[in-house]
Amino acid sequence: MNILITGCNGQLGNEMQLIEKGNAQHTFFNTDVAQLDITCQEAVEKFVAENEIDCIVNCAAYTAVDRAEGDKELCTALNTVAPAYLAAAVDRRGGSMVQVSTDYVFDGTAHTPYREDDPPSPDSVYGSTKLAGELAAAKFCRRAMIVRTAWLYSTFGNNFVKTMLRLGREKAELGVVFDQIGTPTYARDLAAAIMAAIGKGIVPGVYHFSNEGVCSWYDFAKAIHRMAGITSCRVRPLHTSEYPTPARRPHYSVLDKTKIKQTYGIEIPHWEDSLADCIKALLQKDND
Repeated sequence: MNILITGCNGQLGNEMQLIEKGNAQHTFFNTDVAQLDITCQEAVEKFVAENEIDCIVNCAAYTAVDRAEGDKELCTALNTVAPAYLAAAVDRRGGSMVQVSTDYVFDGTAHTPYREDDPPSPDSVYGSTKLAGELAAAKFCRRAMIVRTAWLYSTFGNNFVKTMLRLGREKAELGVVFDQIGTPTYARDLAAAIMAAIGKGIVPGVYHFSNEGVCSWYDFAKAIHRMAGITSCRVRPLHTSEYPTPARRPHYSVLDKTKIKQTYGIEIPHWEDSLADCIKALLQKDND
């Protein structure tokens, strides 16, 4: 297959590129804004047609959650309009699409893991535009797979793991919220799940993917420092009210992964096991 990866310079896009090496039976077109402006319908249609794209994995998104509150136009263009253009273009070729979405489509008021058929209720510009992007992908591509994920981190780009490592080395004390509960997701595991779905054949619909297990941001930060051997920084728990942000975060956004595991026969690692792998890779990078 000819597979288009958008947002190839981001966390997930970079992880997709690593996985491509083991999938030489496919031809991959890795693009970011310099190679393809996905907010331009004409450019998208031309690229998809000329390169005979069979599948699109849309890793591109506006992910600056707080900045999105004051930048709705660009956020909408990237998170809602662009998925519609990509979906329509690949559907004309009878192809499939993987649209990556987010736990922010929920308001976080639940107390049990969110299933795919739970009614979404976004409480931020970011969440609203991502939900609209899900609906656009499903509307314009008959073989669209929407994958909601959460708390994404990687050895690439900026993310919570890297920030905690840096601050843990710089500061004697650090406050991290303990009353927001979810599950970290190693982008490498998500990339592997997406490739497994493509390999088996896309079954259209909405799916949830994160690593297994549950924690708070505070627990996550403590685990990062423990695994990295950082002992000089005290991490103390904060209430969300002590750390106000422009965009509201879901207080509970644990995702139920039953559907994706059963449909594609994949096993998902526990978040601590994947975090250990990522930190090992990051520390190795530092030593190289």
